[in-house]
Amino acid sequence: MTISIQEASTRIRDAIQEATQGLIGREHLAELMILGAVAQEHLLVVGPPGTAKSAVVRRVAQSLGGQYFEYLLGRFTEPSELFGPVNLSKLREGKVETDVAGMLPEAEIVFLDEVFLGSTAILNTLLGVLNERQFRRGHTRIRCPLRICVGAANGLPEDEGLSAFADRFLLHAFVESVPDAKLEDLLSGGWQVAQRSIQQKTDLTVLDILNQAVSKVDMQVVRSDLAQAVRLLRQADILLSDRRIVKTQQLIAASAVLAGRETASRADLWPLLYVIPTANGQQGARECLRELLAEARHPLLQSVVEVAAQQPLARTTRLIEQCDAILSQSSEVGFLLKAEASLREIDANFSIDNIPDDLLNRRRDLVRAISQQQTA
Repeated sequence: MTISIQEASTRIRDAIQEATQGLIGREHLAELMILGAVAQEHLLVVGPPGTAKSAVVRRVAQSLGGQYFEYLLGRFTEPSELFGPVNLSKLREGKVETDVAGMLPEAEIVFLDEVFLGSTAILNTLLGVLNERQFRRGHTRIRCPLRICVGAANGLPEDEGLSAFADRFLLHAFVESVPDAKLEDLLSGGWQVAQRSIQQKTDLTVLDILNQAVSKVDMQVVRSDLAQAVRLLRQADILLSDRRIVKTQQLIAASAVLAGRETASRADLWPLLYVIPTANGQQGARECLRELLAEARHPLLQSVVEVAAQQPLARTTRLIEQCDAILSQSSEVGFLLKAEASLREIDANFSIDNIPDDLLNRRRDLVRAISQQQTA
């Protein structure tokens, strides 16, 4: 039975919530992974060891279901460890064929840790898998069902050849250790993660349904804004290849689809920031694209849009959901502290003149509930 785009998006939201429960400061990685999977583009995550890069990918894969393959690459990793051994019975017949059962060519979601440590033979084979979803080795030629490959590394490579390989990951995300202010949350969330297993909330057919809708998105409205954004980046010496610029449209269209829209708008321009391949470049882009990113907002991918834009409107959906959760607990201990903290965050981001109507209504409800608690 075919499901609607709205139903597919709802199931994806449930999968994200299941995967990120207990993770602190990594929700945006899970959402970025979903965006990449819907657009059929790959994600590179760069950050120091121990920053939950593998945990995020593993949990999202468990929540989505499907064939998952994970491997930690090293200097001496052999191609057969990723792609499978040579089929000896075929070799006796003079054919060099690879037994790919249970290996990377059959996987739908792939995570490769320390991806730049792979040998030339491994990286060259990976290029075919990433770019064309084709595995070629000897006489073996198969179509790969890959939705997304997530690569992880401690830093970007300086070698020109490896930099060219890194460029095949359209999305780049940079992570740091959890800041001091959230250490208590980290400890609490880490304990929670250790005590529970991830439940599969959907299957990969929802990604396929959403992916099929991407090519049908009307990009005409936002195309001039995207071109202007690229011009602004060039003026700031933040350069993107023509290929990356063109492919950004896939991500923008995927954002629109996940928001339940058939037409892309300025609200969907935010993926452009993650197409920029360096951390410094991304930070500079936030400044020079500030006006164009001011309208960034998403009902599903809230955390990643908030991290990208770092502007008030991007926080609206999260603040609304936060208010609703607090209001539903008005009779519980700690309500006043949570409500007052939420009001402070709302007032720090919006004035009475620019606050969205739906958030303004939640603010009024909070003020009313606080007053009732204090007079009770």
